Amino acid sequence: MRPDRDRLYKTEAIVLKRLDLGEADKIVTLFTPGLGKVRAVAKGVRKLKSRLAGHIELFSFSTMMLAMGRNLDVVTQSETIDPFRHIRADLWRTVHACYACELLDRLTEERMESYPAFKLLLTFLRWLDGGEPPELCLRSYELQLLGVLGYGPSLTHCVNCQALLQPEVNYFSAPVGGMLCPACGTHAGTARPVSVAAQKVLRVLARGDIETMRRLRVSPDLHRELEAITRGAAMHVLEADLKSATFLDSLRAQRQ
Repeated sequence: MRPDRDRLYKTEAIVLKRLDLGEADKIVTLFTPGLGKVRAVAKGVRKLKSRLAGHIELFSFSTMMLAMGRNLDVVTQSETIDPFRHIRADLWRTVHACYACELLDRLTEERMESYPAFKLLLTFLRWLDGGEPPELCLRSYELQLLGVLGYGPSLTHCVNCQALLQPEVNYFSAPVGGMLCPACGTHAGTARPVSVAAQKVLRVLARGDIETMRRLRVSPDLHRELEAITRGAAMHVLEADLKSATFLDSLRAQRQ
């Protein structure tokens, strides 16, 4: 059903964000396959006897029935498809899921359809829930999300002279849109050198090939290099940092 033709409509959705409203309600930000981002009210969901409460948990994947509203839609029914219980049972994975949801929320406008972005988030959550390495998966998610939304950095050619990058230390600059060859990178004040190993891993992550990703052996130093590039590219587009990123960094420091 199309919501512009019918007051009630049914859709799959992933919960990106939840905010308390009044004494009993919540505003939920959903990401759907056909409508993109939708904000809706879940009425009475904070009451102890609410049947809806367990079906609109953060980053849960559900089938929902919604009613069109003037400013916000209203969640009338919801049935969980996948609650991602293994993510919820692990704080480290939960924080990575929160980061992924917040990043998608911040990078998209309401009612702008992006099925590739929906599919990507769902795939990422399934990776996390299935026990894949959270940090490496998040790096892949960042690169792929930037790509499907039109912000993907160039990783194979110099963005300045268009030369095919050679297997040597090249440079990366988020402001110019990706990798630079040595000749161009040394003259770009915003560029940082990128090791050959990091370049190879970045290209694997950008493809989202989980089978190849499983075979990667990434040292802590290499991961820090990758994170500086992928998160830096995302934050450049946002022109700000994420709240979940700060918490993620704090939690990582406690784990070390």
